[in-house]
Amino acid sequence: QVRLVESGGGLVQAGGSLRLSCELSGSIFSIKAVGWYRQAPGNQRALVAFITAERNTNYAGSVKGRFTISRDNAKNTVYLQMNNLKPEDTAVYYCNAARYGSDLGSDYWGQGTQVTVSS
Repeated sequence: QVRLVESGGGLVQAGGSLRLSCELSGSIFSIKAVGWYRQAPGNQRALVAFITAERNTNYAGSVKGRFTISRDNAKNTVYLQMNNLKPEDTAVYYCNAARYGSDLGSDYWGQGTQVTVSS
């Protein structure tokens, strides 16, 4: 079992920055990738970025060049640095951990953290 706890959300003006954190605990050795997803009202949850155990990364086109995903294995934490935020980035952001043998977006989810970008 793996537990995920997100933090770092809040209210920011357009053009500002936020850093989200996702702290993992439990059977972390079983995790192949950690991803950040977001869900705005009326929309489906969508992948923002993910990072694998080998530190390979991938980003959604809408955030490429503005967001950076990273991990600190010593702290069991994955970060999402969000720069040049836009009102359309407003959503609840969720952290996900997928096990080896599972698809991205499966297995474990955090409780979510709200990000609101004002224009």
